[in-house]
Amino acid sequence: MWDFSFRRSISMMVQTMPFVLFRMAIYFGAALAYVLVTGTGAGIGWGIGALGDEGFRASATFFGGLTGFGIVAIVMYWLREYILYMVKAGHIAVMVELIDNRPLPEGRGQIGHAQAIVRERFGEASVLFAIDQLIKGVLRAITGLIRGVFTLLPVPGMKQLITILRAFLRVAVGFIDEVILAYGMRTRATDPWASARTGLVLYAQNYKPMLKNAAWITLFVYGLAAILFFVMLAPAALISNLYPGGMSAMGVVVALILAWSVKQALLEPLAVACLLQAYFRTIEGQVANPEWEDKLEGLSDKFAKIKDRAASASASPA
Repeated sequence: MWDFSFRRSISMMVQTMPFVLFRMAIYFGAALAYVLVTGTGAGIGWGIGALGDEGFRASATFFGGLTGFGIVAIVMYWLREYILYMVKAGHIAVMVELIDNRPLPEGRGQIGHAQAIVRERFGEASVLFAIDQLIKGVLRAITGLIRGVFTLLPVPGMKQLITILRAFLRVAVGFIDEVILAYGMRTRATDPWASARTGLVLYAQNYKPMLKNAAWITLFVYGLAAILFFVMLAPAALISNLYPGGMSAMGVVVALILAWSVKQALLEPLAVACLLQAYFRTIEGQVANPEWEDKLEGLSDKFAKIKDRAASASASPA
């Protein structure tokens, strides 16, 4: 049915507990910032609203809270490069070590060990971030090709099905860019651009089994996230009552924030652990097919950029 073991993935999470705790600190801290800054903005708006009638006060409170939420969202947007480099890539590095049965340091030493691996493979955070963004572009092109195949099928209601498929594929490939990055770490590649190119070709030539595995993992992760959202509604309602004027509608937003933080801290690395197993098991013993490399180059200008950077790196003196 699938090419990974949930038991093995959970074991990897336990063995990389220092990174799990690190992720929890980052994402639960972000959730707390969202709640506090949104509440502060709402409080300021509520105070300004005292200058007008009830309608004005409600509007001022709402827009104050929205401004606070937006400020944290902008900060998180600018921190995404740091989070990818220090948190996500580091966690991937130690999971790859476990897959290859290499010993890991305990405690905080595990985080330092992982970040040393990331620095050795990618150097600066900007390099890793640039590669990751191009990988995501190539993956979007691959899913676009799959959607194009379905549009040719003479099935009634296909247009509606394609809309659903597009949304599902967008979510299903959401973790695969991290798997492509893991390929370079596992192969101890000295050129991250060349390893990204090869990892993408291997993924493309195995897109059917990989999408099957991604589909199961997506249903599991987002199914649990939906359950978490409903569980979080009760504490979120209590939190929203602390906001100026009650702001009961904020309960839904707070529940979404809390569910998002758990998904990012716990469910996402679990999904990556599953996909790493599936990917490495699927590509075992394979080499990159030149035909698929040509297809990707014609399909995506992002892949052509990765290929050009890899060629430039190989031509440059050490």
